Amino acid sequence: MSVAFDDDVKACAALVHRADPDRFMAAMAAPVAARVVLFPIYALNVEVARAPWVTQETMIAEMRLQWWRDALQEIAEGNTVRRHEVVTPLSRVLSPHLAAALDEYVAVRRWDIYRDPFEDQAHFDKYLDQSAGSMMVASAQALGEADEKVLRDFGYAVGVANWLRAIPELEARGRIPLLDGTPAGVQALAGSALERLESARANRSRVSPEACPAMHVGWQTDWVLRKAIAQPERVAAGALAQGEIRRRASLMWNVARGRW
Repeated sequence: MSVAFDDDVKACAALVHRADPDRFMAAMAAPVAARVVLFPIYALNVEVARAPWVTQETMIAEMRLQWWRDALQEIAEGNTVRRHEVVTPLSRVLSPHLAAALDEYVAVRRWDIYRDPFEDQAHFDKYLDQSAGSMMVASAQALGEADEKVLRDFGYAVGVANWLRAIPELEARGRIPLLDGTPAGVQALAGSALERLESARANRSRVSPEACPAMHVGWQTDWVLRKAIAQPERVAAGALAQGEIRRRASLMWNVARGRW
């Protein structure tokens, strides 16, 4: 596969840069060949994540998500793929299996359209596993061999950390993002995610060096989860972001040491 950036990959990178600075930084810390794979996948993440929020009409939001599911089905089935600045480069980096994993990711994001709370812990865990977990599986396995359970454990932890950071905005948009928003509930959720993070790290040998650049995206996860456990009031206050210097330095430190 060519590592050259064509106009589509450049457009994907620009989209991620505007909408998801953390993921953009993580991708830029990867080798150039890995960026060509990661930017289309991360651009899909941007497009799908914002689809439920750009309209108040639930039917239109459903149609937007279905458009992406149809595109992924074209990739999975090997059909002629629609011309699109994200879908076209995506079709060059996804296997049918990974296209199916990302279809799972798109499908579960229907929850974002509506205002219903999660039914129970199993429902919440499924949402995180099929969104953040499936995204991690697709991005890592598109680069190289990696154990799916390790990726899903890591993805779940990353997903919870990002979810806790997003709580104030989700609540402002009328969503009920947590089953238990009390300090004890926040600590329990962060603690469970931290356990899965540590489980993934204990099995890091099951993620090949080629796939490791996809793991950079979780570089702030440990810090966020530990802060939420120690000071759960930070969640409601929207105070789980690292300072800019620490944010950049911690990413460079992890990448230099090959850690995730």
